[in-house]
Amino acid sequence: MSQPAPTVRPRSIVYVDGFNLYYRALKPLSQQWLDLQAYFVRLRKDDEVRRIYYFTAELTGAKRAGHLAYLEALTTCPLVTIIAGKYQTQYLDCEVTACTYSGERRFFQFKEKRTDVNIAVQMLGDAYEDECDLHVLISGDTDLVPAVEKVRDRGKRVIVYVPNRDEDSYDAASELRHAANMARNLPLKTLDRAQFPDQIPDGKGGFIQKSAAW
Repeated sequence: MSQPAPTVRPRSIVYVDGFNLYYRALKPLSQQWLDLQAYFVRLRKDDEVRRIYYFTAELTGAKRAGHLAYLEALTTCPLVTIIAGKYQTQYLDCEVTACTYSGERRFFQFKEKRTDVNIAVQMLGDAYEDECDLHVLISGDTDLVPAVEKVRDRGKRVIVYVPNRDEDSYDAASELRHAANMARNLPLKTLDRAQFPDQIPDGKGGFIQKSAAW
C-alpha cells in the first residue's frame, strides 16, 4: 500500500516592523522583552521559518539603554537579523495661535526614518530571489501596501498580522489588510509565553540584563 506523500511546509520569512509592534502591542501590555524567534516559530508552527527580520532604529534618551540590551538579546536568536534605520531630528514650529509664550516657538522631535523602505526592499528582494513562498508581515503601516502588492504580483503569498491592543477590532490598517492574501490581528494572549529570561548568557562569559524599565 502506497504511503501518502509528505506534507510540504511552506518556506516563510517574517518581517517585523519593530516600533509598530512595540507601540501598538508590546509596550501597552508590558511585554517588551519578547523573544521574537520563540514567538513567531510557535505562531507559524506549520511553516519552515527561514528568517525573521527585525526592522528598528536605536532609541535615544532614557530608553536607549533598555533598547540596546534588547537588541543584544535578539542577537542570541539564530533566525533573527536586525536591520537598522535611523532617527532624524525634525524641527517643528508651534502652531498654537493662543500660545502667549514669548521665547523660542520651535521645538524638535526625533523621527524614525527608512524602516518602511527597508522592509519593502527586503520583501521585494526575497520575492525576486525566491527565498520564500510566504511573506509574513508584522505591521499596521499602510505605506507598505505597494510592496505587498508587488510581492503578490510575483506569485508569492503575503500574510499580514496587525499589532493591535484591541484584538477584537479590525478597523486598523484596513488598506494593508486588503492588499494581503490574508490578514489577522497579531495574537497577544501568548506574548507572555515567549519572553526572554531576565538574564541571558551573552556567549562571552557574561549576561545580558533586562532593563528595570522594561
